[in-house]
Amino acid sequence: MVQWGKLFASNGKADRGHLRDEMRRLLPTTENDSLRSAIPPRVVTQVALRLRYQICEVVPCELEEWKITKANSPVITRKVIMTAKAAGGEHHGSCVVYGLLVCNRWFRRQALLELWDADMHNARATACEVLAKQIIEMEDDEAYLLEELLLKRYSILINGQETEPANVIERAVDLHCLRVIGSSGYQKCVSYLWRGWLVQDDEDPSRFVPYEHKANTVYSTHLDPDRMRTPLYQNAVQVFFSVLYLVLYTIAINTINNSGDLDVVEGVLYLMTAGFLFDELSKFYKVGWYYIGFWNVFNSTLYALLCTSFITRMIALGHHPGEAKRTHFNELSYNFLAFSAPMFWMRLLLYLDTFRFFGAMLVVLKVMMKESLIFFALLIIVMVGFLQAFIGMDQVDDDAKVTSFIIQAMANSVMQSPDFTGFEKFAPPFGIILYYIFTFVVMVVLLNILIALYNSAYEDITDNAIDEYMALFAQKALQFVRAPDENVFIAPFNLIEIFCLILPFEWWMSTARYERLNNYVMGILYSPLLLMTAWLETKQAHIVKHNRRHGESDEDTTEEWEQIAGEMDFEGEGWAKRVESTRPNVETDAAVLEIRDVMEKVENLTRMVEELKKGRGVEDGK
Repeated sequence: MVQWGKLFASNGKADRGHLRDEMRRLLPTTENDSLRSAIPPRVVTQVALRLRYQICEVVPCELEEWKITKANSPVITRKVIMTAKAAGGEHHGSCVVYGLLVCNRWFRRQALLELWDADMHNARATACEVLAKQIIEMEDDEAYLLEELLLKRYSILINGQETEPANVIERAVDLHCLRVIGSSGYQKCVSYLWRGWLVQDDEDPSRFVPYEHKANTVYSTHLDPDRMRTPLYQNAVQVFFSVLYLVLYTIAINTINNSGDLDVVEGVLYLMTAGFLFDELSKFYKVGWYYIGFWNVFNSTLYALLCTSFITRMIALGHHPGEAKRTHFNELSYNFLAFSAPMFWMRLLLYLDTFRFFGAMLVVLKVMMKESLIFFALLIIVMVGFLQAFIGMDQVDDDAKVTSFIIQAMANSVMQSPDFTGFEKFAPPFGIILYYIFTFVVMVVLLNILIALYNSAYEDITDNAIDEYMALFAQKALQFVRAPDENVFIAPFNLIEIFCLILPFEWWMSTARYERLNNYVMGILYSPLLLMTAWLETKQAHIVKHNRRHGESDEDTTEEWEQIAGEMDFEGEGWAKRVESTRPNVETDAAVLEIRDVMEKVENLTRMVEELKKGRGVEDGK
């Protein structure tokens, strides 16, 4: 059996892999040496090990998942939850939830190392998620929950090295812990981050502090360029530029310049493409390989097509008007531009994922793309084998033109349009037999495997559609919170930052003056949006002040059922007593309740028998 020590040290290569897994970030992170763990990493590691020992004792064998996750679970009881909260002692209780997420990753990894006990380790990982969710939802102190439990950053030790500090909000997204993400406290924290009610401390980036002007009703106070760090406003700007990008493309593709000259619309389109391309390259440079994902590759492909279109247009302009080469390259440029039209419209989905419908569908598509990798791996192996056989027959017949026919026929079979006529005279009888076998393997076996994989992925996601959407929304919010740039210049405004600020000023100007210059430029660029957001924040400030005067939470709103609820007196009219007398006990299983009732009656009967014995003994003594 693989011992626990092997998770930390077995060989140097494995240790580096574990450290890399722990330090991995699925989203952009801030490269700042000042980030430190709020609690010494050795203490956090010890807390995590205490929790791991508890989980191993609570889940000593393989258990069904529903026994751990149901509301009145016989496994994760209140005593177990209180014991887990005590793992941090009197002074380090804020890192308990983070320690449970660390244990979750440990158990998931151990499930991969010990396949014979994978179900047991996965059950323990699930128990870690359930415990973390229960601790988050049981916390009544909102300030402690948000600032200490969820947003403080912690590290652990692996081979004596500190991992990169991370908080519970980030770690839950990175590990895709849907139960933790779906907890009420977690969602409230994400909502505050999205609105900009919780911001990073300028003096200590490892801390998140409440926005100090949340209840300030002065309009001018909210005209602050730093408010562009708010994920809600950044997302709005990105959606605006995405729609503008699509509009410019539509105008450009429908107003073709036969002369080959660039007009204003095409110029702005290519400038925006340059801004988006620089933004992708800068994030890849700062984050590394972990930044690469499906949408990054998709956008990079689109930008590559547009760059090709622009280069061919420049080549066309290098020739005199009326020349054949100018016309040829001009047509080629527009062909590349037209070829990218589907990608332009599909790109719009990337910025609509904050809506629940689009968000859930994007998660389904993402999982389907991952599942299809199995199909394509099998398809490539099968196609290479049959292609080699067909080409070998082609060489025997010494007909070089047949090779292109073979490749096209195999592609048609994959697309469910096989053509058997061409193989009747192709190395008979081997050609037609082999093509029948290839068509059967592809159309009957592999394509049905792909359909089954897609169906399984769709069912898995739709069953947890709400949790998957909340996880996607949390990831979207953290993409802005963990952005690598301190000054928010959203593409294509990043071109102004690069060529008008960084290159001419950053290398010689002092930090304070350069920061002030950035604020002035951001204030000018985002002034239309800031005028609108300042009005919205002022309006929201009045609601916050009203809620605080009435002792309610800042984001509270009065719903229909709350409008006259204060006028009701359920105790006085006897309704509360009547409801209590008929209320079922759903916290405890019905069978357990009946057993308890029987045990109580047996105890009463035993007590009566003992009293009768004592009474008979007294009479006998007399």
